[in-house]
Amino acid sequence: QVQLVESGGGSVQAGDSLRLSCATSGRTFSMYAMGWFRQAPGKEREFIAGIRSVGVGVFAADLADSVKGRFTIVGDNAKSTVHLQMNSLKPEDTAVYYCAADLYGAVVAGTPRYWGKGTQVTVSS
Repeated sequence: QVQLVESGGGSVQAGDSLRLSCATSGRTFSMYAMGWFRQAPGKEREFIAGIRSVGVGVFAADLADSVKGRFTIVGDNAKSTVHLQMNSLKPEDTAVYYCAADLYGAVVAGTPRYWGKGTQVTVSS
């Protein structure tokens, strides 16, 4: 059973930073790529970032154009955790952020099989 547990959401001011974390089992971390999505009120869920292992302790990542230059996704092998570092937050980043896991193609296509429950991020102007 794949379990994904997000943490790190909260309410911040525009320009602040937050780091979201998604913890899973070592088995899941080694088998699947992982990614972050977000869904704002009244909008469809959108892909934000994906990461996959390309070697021992080496990861490759992709970011949506909307967050490039502000967000970074990193993997932590030792803790089987993926972090989404969000800098220079804007009010339009307000959304529920979800962690997901599956084969990388499914993650970037927005159709991963496994999802966390989500964590709320609210950015005030």
